[in-house]
Amino acid sequence: MPQVTVYNVKGTEIGQLELSNKVFGAKVNPVLMHEAVVMYLARQRVGTAATKTRGLVSGGGKKPWRQKGTGRARQGSIRAPQWVGGGTVFGPLPRDYGYTMPKKARRAALCSALSAKVENQNIIVLDNWQLDTPKTKEVMEVLKNLQVADKKALIVTADNNQILYKSARNIPTVSTTIAQNLNTYEVLNYDTLIMTKDAVAKVEEVLA
Repeated sequence: MPQVTVYNVKGTEIGQLELSNKVFGAKVNPVLMHEAVVMYLARQRVGTAATKTRGLVSGGGKKPWRQKGTGRARQGSIRAPQWVGGGTVFGPLPRDYGYTMPKKARRAALCSALSAKVENQNIIVLDNWQLDTPKTKEVMEVLKNLQVADKKALIVTADNNQILYKSARNIPTVSTTIAQNLNTYEVLNYDTLIMTKDAVAKVEEVLA
């Protein structure tokens, strides 16, 4: 079983924590992680690009000239695609780019990403992290104590902690999330993963 050091908010080592081998000691699978990241990014696409086809362009209700006898090519509407100001052929229309992976594959990808963090020693476990009032300065002090103030860090808590969220949201390199919403993209996108002991237990409960 992999082990990590547990710290307090002052950056002092207070013990060791054994992690679940199924979640934090799984085999790292780059292919699955890549698929999970592509899926996440695809689902973030808005997909609102749109063009007007000949049926959506205003005007063009009248046939520009009679069918025969003019010597010119037959035309049915001045809003046909070959006309300036006409509709677009096969242009983009609003669509949903999202797709889903099998549930087991998503879980395996997340376990793989978490295991990679443990292998590279880029995960920090805190015994607890409670703030009385929203203060960005206090969050920065904790990050300095943990020697990760100059890195991109993802803070994971067991439950929704609005005070911690408001304290960290003004720091460009720091983001917060709850254990239930943890995903492969966020784990890989940040240099360091900072988790509370309760968050570790929650993740292991869901994924193990």
